[in-house]
Amino acid sequence: MTIFVILPTYNEAENIARLVPELLALPVNLNVLVVDDHSPDGTGPLAEDLAAQHPQRLFVIHRPGKLGLGTAYLIGYRRALELGAELILTMDADFSHPPHIIPQMVACAAQADVVIGSRYAPGGAMVSLWQRRLLSRVANAIACWLLGLQARDVTAGFRLYRRAVLESVPLDRIFSSGYSFLIEMLYLIQQRGWRVAEVPITYRDRVSGQSKISQNEIIKALYTVARLTFRRVRGR
Repeated sequence: MTIFVILPTYNEAENIARLVPELLALPVNLNVLVVDDHSPDGTGPLAEDLAAQHPQRLFVIHRPGKLGLGTAYLIGYRRALELGAELILTMDADFSHPPHIIPQMVACAAQADVVIGSRYAPGGAMVSLWQRRLLSRVANAIACWLLGLQARDVTAGFRLYRRAVLESVPLDRIFSSGYSFLIEMLYLIQQRGWRVAEVPITYRDRVSGQSKISQNEIIKALYTVARLTFRRVRGR
């Protein structure tokens, strides 16, 4: 089964130098697709150097600037599908998502269409500043309550999708960008009746670099939940 891992990057040179070899050494046959937003720290050229060392397993997409997480996912999905991916996994490049959980997520995909590496599934945890833990809990609670989402961790970017799931979602019509994109994707997936499973992970704040969650991202997420709630109520 052809598996692609999509890594959106912006100033992640130090992290991908460690992460890419770790991913390629996992006991599952996977490929890596780096989507770099013209990182000033040289992430893009470093990714090209790594691709030269791992031909046919590492691919790089260069974008002209910082265009947002949601659009990075979209271009990554499309390229992975073009390359024949049957399973597409998204994760952060900062080691907040533990790579060693990926084989377990792949195994879980035998009985599910979407697998979430979840902080809030039984056995999961979040090692972070209390403010960030509180923000995450509140965001998940609000989104689940207003949108009727059944997963516990609806803002998680550590996800494995079956090819058919992404092909069923109208990707061109997704309005959200940034982290709110993740909420909208899960809402559209649940609407279509796909099976969603969660594998517990221990989420840890990034090892190197700076967090990219801003106040603007929080506002976007609240707007996305409000917009989708209106759509859901109107649909009734």
